[in-house]
Amino acid sequence: MAFKVFSVFGTRPEAIKMAPLVKALEADPRFESKVIVTGQHREMLDQVLRIFDIHPDYDINIMSTNQSLTEITTKILQALQPILSQEKPDLLLVHGDTTTTFAASLAAFYQQVKIGHVEAGLRTWNKYSPFPEEANRQMTDVLADIYFAPTAISRQNLIDENHPAEKIYVTGNTAVDAMKYTISNTYVSNAFEITNDKNIVLTMHRRENIGDPMIRVFSAIKRIAKEHPDYTIVFPMHKNPQVRELAQAEFANFANIQLIEPLDVVDFHNLMARSYFILSDSGGVQEEAPSLGVPVLVLRDTTERPEGVTAGTLKLIGTTEEVVYREMKQLLTDSDCYQKMAHAKNPYGDGQASANIITAITDYFSL
Repeated sequence: MAFKVFSVFGTRPEAIKMAPLVKALEADPRFESKVIVTGQHREMLDQVLRIFDIHPDYDINIMSTNQSLTEITTKILQALQPILSQEKPDLLLVHGDTTTTFAASLAAFYQQVKIGHVEAGLRTWNKYSPFPEEANRQMTDVLADIYFAPTAISRQNLIDENHPAEKIYVTGNTAVDAMKYTISNTYVSNAFEITNDKNIVLTMHRRENIGDPMIRVFSAIKRIAKEHPDYTIVFPMHKNPQVRELAQAEFANFANIQLIEPLDVVDFHNLMARSYFILSDSGGVQEEAPSLGVPVLVLRDTTERPEGVTAGTLKLIGTTEEVVYREMKQLLTDSDCYQKMAHAKNPYGDGQASANIITAITDYFSL
């Protein structure tokens, strides 16, 4: 009898990182693979499902306008209870640090279903930074039965919290696997203008950055845009109305700042591959860009991905206007600094994380 593995995800970043693992499970006859999506990010999630040709077995579709974290959590708990009770999977896979991740883990715990945490062990050690992701991943790791840590540092974090070493497997990050499906040398876009690698990509959406931190960053970017009109700053705006309103107000009169709609994963990965550098508060970007040799200035005060900072491919710069301006200016004018970041070694694996996770499952469960 095939080993029944359910994968649960609800947001675009989760879907991108789980997609290569889902495809690998589907191709392995030892497993009966099923997918549950929560629809926490409805439209952006559906884009990823189409691109990777994933057809969910269950879609609980919890998305509603301006829903709170409490509403997301309770909807998922209520929706998953009958599914897990009826299906009784051997293992439920969750990813990362979203509210879907924590709520699905709690639902599985209540049904005494074993939990596998993909991208386990990331930590800032500050439960409000990022919020709510840091608490979500810590609580998920309390409930998990098997841990797929992307790096040795993540593994050590779990050991430091007294999680059993024999349940922790270092696998690499599935974000690198996903890029094998999306990056193409012959890619052509209708979504943005390619300007001979003189794109600077901006992504910014975290709750803690909305408001004054975002305004400070935008002020620094406007100064750079005026001083370097030969560079184009491309900002795929998050669906959050607060982010969009701020961006549209701050960047209205800048010809070399492109405000565009959120990109699907193929467009976004290829935009990153053709960019000079990236400003971002995204966790996924911190893992993806090192595979492309593209420096990342991280618009946060903390990061749960210190490996990239240590390797030199990421730089943690916060959201102070003068610091953001200075760090952007340095990458544009200091070739040695730029080359050092661009050629730093990728610490997040070689694109074999999905295969490593399947090997870990077969080892742990003696399949």
